[in-house]
Amino acid sequence: MSTIERAEVFVASPGRNFVTLRVTTSDGVTGLGDATLNGRELAVAAYLRDHVVPLLIGRDPARIEDTWQYLYRGAYWRRGPVTMTAIAAVDTALWDIKGKVAGLPLYQLLGGRSRDGVLVYGHASGADVPALLDDVARFRELGYRAIRAQAAVPDVGGTYGVRKGVVYEPAASSLPDEQPWSTEDYLDFAPTYLEAVRERFGFDFHLLHDVHHRLTPIEAARFGKRVEDCRLFWMEDPTPAENQESFRLIRQHTTTPVAVGEALSSIWDVQQLISEQLIDYVRTTVVHAGGITHLRRIFDLAALHQVRTGSHGATDLSPVTLAAAVHLDLAVPNFGIQEYMPHVPETAEVFRSGVRFDNGMLHPSEEPGLGVEYDEEAAERFPYEPRYLPVARRLDGSVHDW
Repeated sequence: MSTIERAEVFVASPGRNFVTLRVTTSDGVTGLGDATLNGRELAVAAYLRDHVVPLLIGRDPARIEDTWQYLYRGAYWRRGPVTMTAIAAVDTALWDIKGKVAGLPLYQLLGGRSRDGVLVYGHASGADVPALLDDVARFRELGYRAIRAQAAVPDVGGTYGVRKGVVYEPAASSLPDEQPWSTEDYLDFAPTYLEAVRERFGFDFHLLHDVHHRLTPIEAARFGKRVEDCRLFWMEDPTPAENQESFRLIRQHTTTPVAVGEALSSIWDVQQLISEQLIDYVRTTVVHAGGITHLRRIFDLAALHQVRTGSHGATDLSPVTLAAAVHLDLAVPNFGIQEYMPHVPETAEVFRSGVRFDNGMLHPSEEPGLGVEYDEEAAERFPYEPRYLPVARRLDGSVHDW
């Protein structure tokens, strides 16, 4: 019987900080898992090295479900982003191994294709409305069928989602950037640029917008109602999700679809949101929600309640997670859309992935398993760099949700 012989944790920064788990069996088969938690990477790396890896040696790599339960139920302290990210790395690596042993790409083990490709959305942004409109035009020329739109609020320096260069990178290499925020100015301005996008480009593509937890429930309801004529594909994270009952109030006032979940890490975190149909899209990810095994459970629960998938996919998730997401997206019946931000060239030097973009869709590798390889020697050229995500402060100096 094959057993797990070695499990290694790599921390590198090829464009972004990534934590990668590589599991090797006694038969010499390797599997990769992403263990990246942006801004708290070393916490997951230590959790894996000090607490999880010793438990894996000698286990049967084929027993994926049993290993998941062992790591989850066997630890008295459950859930939370650090624990679930570490479990996700192990789970994903074991699925990668299973695919390689079977000689099949992962999506075939998950039931095969439910669709021909995975619809993705790009991220258009601008320092002002004309710049945003030019960026939307660029994404349309690239073939995107769905585009998220964000523009800087005039005279407010902390607008979420606006690129400063070619790639959007909110994390800073010093202490957290403290950014000013005005909800009132945002509520006045954001609907106007979404309307400008529709006025210029029409309705033959999906338009999305990320509120990024910035509003109270009644403010979110007001925003959603104001932009109904823009026919948004969704408004994302309109209010912090800790109080799930608050989404009921939003539902009472607007028909704009709601997407939530990138900061949530388990089926229990989204149970009420899904079962009471308080959201339309669940955005939990492979890496932060316990891996392929657990994310499939979340998606199956969502399917029962006509909630579709829309997994988070920023570039702080490594190509391992992107590949795993595309395989799962291809298979589940209630897929909605996949967030997609292409990685920088430095990332591609370390992670060799077969995922490809074509005509607004992603397609997985047909290689066995995930179809991703990790170049350990290349990774050594990109040492870890401590980075922090920003902190938002209202104009009176009080801390606000970033």
